[in-house]
Amino acid sequence: MEMYSTIERCFTRHGDKKYGEFVTQRQHALQCAMLASQEGSASELIAAALLHDIGHMLDQSMGSTEPDYDLMHEVTGAEFLNQWFPKGVSEPIRLHVVAKRFLTGNDPAYYHTLSPASKHSLDLQGGPMTPEAQKQFLEVPYATDAIQLRRWDDQAKESDLDLSLDLADFRELLESLVIRETA
Repeated sequence: MEMYSTIERCFTRHGDKKYGEFVTQRQHALQCAMLASQEGSASELIAAALLHDIGHMLDQSMGSTEPDYDLMHEVTGAEFLNQWFPKGVSEPIRLHVVAKRFLTGNDPAYYHTLSPASKHSLDLQGGPMTPEAQKQFLEVPYATDAIQLRRWDDQAKESDLDLSLDLADFRELLESLVIRETA
């Protein structure tokens, strides 16, 4: 299936690179998907957890590595995945950065749980949301899924976690969610 081989290539080329955290992109993606799976989440949300940062890998494929501005990896990733997956996968991915802004605006203590790299990117992404923006965000479809994805995203940065999972363990799940295959 083209979808899986394309995603697998992204992970093969860029999954073992670190991106400002203490884990590789592959470790982070697998930990995030594992957390979603352990909570009994819907298949679409597990896939979103696994693929939420694929935009970083795509940015690297295009030669973009500049850490001092926001590359909008969430938009890049969501648009890339839209060619195969339903909105239940792509929209939480598109919104997971905005969800960080929501969480830091809604709960000031949340900011202190963020890694230094995540705090830096928060500044680049506009900082915490205002109360009015928070209300508007909660009305957006998939906002609550994005908030949950964001929480897993922040937890999935354990460098010493021994994972027995790999991308192939999620192949069947990903293939079951494909709604269209590109030519």
